[in-house]
Parts: sequence; structure tokens; C-alpha cells
Amino acid sequence: MLSKPQTSVTQATRGAQPSREERFVRSVCPISNGLDVFGDKWTLLIIRDLMLGKCRYQDLLSSPERVASNILADRLKKMEGEGLVVRRAYQQKPVRYEYFLTEKGKDLAPVLEAVVQWGKRHYPGTMTFSRFERQEQGKRS
Repeated sequence: MLSKPQTSVTQATRGAQPSREERFVRSVCPISNGLDVFGDKWTLLIIRDLMLGKCRYQDLLSSPERVASNILADRLKKMEGEGLVVRRAYQQKPVRYEYFLTEKGKDLAPVLEAVVQWGKRHYPGTMTFSRFERQEQGKRS
């Protein structure tokens, strides 16, 4: 049974950051909460690129959708805060990071696969990246 965590009105009006347990004030709907995490224009595209093997900031910037550097930095920070990615330094001076999906991030693969199937059905001529094409064909067999 789903229960709605309690949040004090004073905390909300003071602008205090809610804890993870207090996050469901807006809605207990899993779709709504999922969209709060990955429902913007860029997050699923970044996750797609990480699933396809990109891990460095410059590689993520080079995607065909041309995400702006400030947007990429913001989304990676939010994704790290949500536990979707971890970052590891690969260079010290200056410090540069690689980004990797956590299990929580990898669990979005079926979401991406469903979007791919929907897009191919309703937008003929779109192209599928090889990783998702192989997974999609494997499901049909």
C-alpha cells in the first residue's frame, strides 16, 4: 500500500529542501515521480549516450542533438544526485571526470527501448542506434 509521507507546511514555505522521504508531496504517482527525474528534454538522451558507451563530457557534448555545455553540466549533476550516474576522475590537473550509469540508471534501458519502438512505429525513417536495435530484434525472436 502506498502512503503519502508527511511534510510540514512551514518547511515547504520556508523553502527548505525536502528529504527523499518528503519528495512525494506533489504526487505519489510513479509516472509523475519518474518524470520529475528524467522527464526533461535532455536526461534520457544523456542516458542513451551513456548506455551506448560515451562516458566523457566532451563525448556527451558531441551528440547530434547538440546539448549546451551548461545544460549538460546541470543534468549530469542532477543525475548524480538522483543516483543515476557516478563520476570518476580520470585526470587530475585539471580534474576531469568520466560518467557511468549506476544500476538505477541502467534500469532505464526498458524505458528507452519502449520509446525506440514507439518512435519507429510512429515516425518511419528514424534511425536506431545499434545497441537498441539488437535488443529490439532479440525480443522479437
